[in-house]
Amino acid sequence: MASTAAHSISFSLLNSSPSTTTRTAAAVVRLTSSLRPAVRRLGFAAADPTFTRHVLAKIPAASGKAVRGVVSMTKKSVGDLTAADLKGKKVFVRADLNVPLDDSQNITDDTRIRAAVPTIKHLMNSGAKVILSSHLGRPKGVTPKYSLAPLVPRLSELLGIQVVKADDCIGPDVEKLVAELPEGGVLLLENVRFYKEEEKNDPEFAKKLASLADLFVNDAFGTAHRAHASTEGVTKFLKPSVAGFLLQKELDYLVGAVTTPKRPFAAIVGGSKVSSKIGVIESLLEKCDILLLGGGMIFTFYKAQGLSVGSSLVEEDKLDLATTLLAKAKAKGVSLLLPSDVVIADKFAPDANSKIVPASEIPDGWMGLDIGPDSIKNFSDVLDTTQTVIWNGPMGVFEFDKFAVGTEAIAKKLEVLSKKGVTTIIGGGDSVAAVEKVGVAEAMSHISTGGGASLELLEGKELPGVLALDEAEPVPV
Repeated sequence: MASTAAHSISFSLLNSSPSTTTRTAAAVVRLTSSLRPAVRRLGFAAADPTFTRHVLAKIPAASGKAVRGVVSMTKKSVGDLTAADLKGKKVFVRADLNVPLDDSQNITDDTRIRAAVPTIKHLMNSGAKVILSSHLGRPKGVTPKYSLAPLVPRLSELLGIQVVKADDCIGPDVEKLVAELPEGGVLLLENVRFYKEEEKNDPEFAKKLASLADLFVNDAFGTAHRAHASTEGVTKFLKPSVAGFLLQKELDYLVGAVTTPKRPFAAIVGGSKVSSKIGVIESLLEKCDILLLGGGMIFTFYKAQGLSVGSSLVEEDKLDLATTLLAKAKAKGVSLLLPSDVVIADKFAPDANSKIVPASEIPDGWMGLDIGPDSIKNFSDVLDTTQTVIWNGPMGVFEFDKFAVGTEAIAKKLEVLSKKGVTTIIGGGDSVAAVEKVGVAEAMSHISTGGGASLELLEGKELPGVLALDEAEPVPV
């Protein structure tokens, strides 16, 4: 069955000598140790330790020279700007503060706010006047429940100052608040999507936003795959236009670490449907040494090989594609592993009856909802051979505790590998929710803040919000 399918695909691991990335990382660790006062001064306690080192390495004032990743999307970063470039300047910062709120307008997860703090703090400490822009939800015109007002207390707490909130994002009242903003101050504009012109990338609306500032910093990776007025349009009127620390880190990991990984490089791809991950799988087959598949998509692969899948989710129109992907992996020498056993249920429900069976023996009327213990062990053993791992998509229906075992086991395994020095990248979406649920998020090398943007970047697509930024000057690494 699945184990047979996996074994039919050649298992080859490519080894290489330690890369420049490893030496650069070691240098950054030493740099961070010697600059603990700078870490506190820049206010990076809200960010994870890896992010702190990443940010410090990009600030000329801290390191003497901006250190760039071995491979990135070669865009200029806010860390490339000098204090003279920023002091007294009005900086339009597009952040992704699209946080979840409960019915009482309380923030239920402040991850995105905390992720924006390092860039804002750096600008504040450089004497800039920060004009902060974001969207929240999908409002249709001015919609009070999507106001950014509930974000002000938490944002003020994290930044250590009272953030001023505007009632609009353009217009005379906003211009007055900008004029009154002191050096190191922060003004939060109202939800930019209250204007339909935002998502239409209307040039006149972009011009009005840009008129508030002297330069632009895009730190909203989650919307970088969209050409909106506040992400792409404003770059036509503001120079320089550069990446914030969070956006640059996303590019360095999702492009740099994946393009020139420490090998062996494994990709773990899960999720319910092959169709939603076609681009990611095809792109990763060009780069990885090992590809582990889980989630509902595996049953399409099983059926394509003539196996019985019972009532499991199958995309009938993707059977030929699954066969093609298996053949492509074999031709490229990529070790593609499917689960050898699965946890099946008699219905799609948290209280369903369940049992573990070989992947080749799913009976009629039963459906696969998780990978089994043998698969967990096989995947873990293979992951022990790796130096870089990227994970996108759960191994099963992890929303149901009974069928979350495989996903949680992968999360815990990546925690162990991270502590051994393996580069671990969580590529957005449900995988992020999984590592946070298990409580191992802080151990990961990088957790992407973008869902759709992460997928498109992994697929090799160009992101409009990134393409519009200024090109970086060549920096020796």
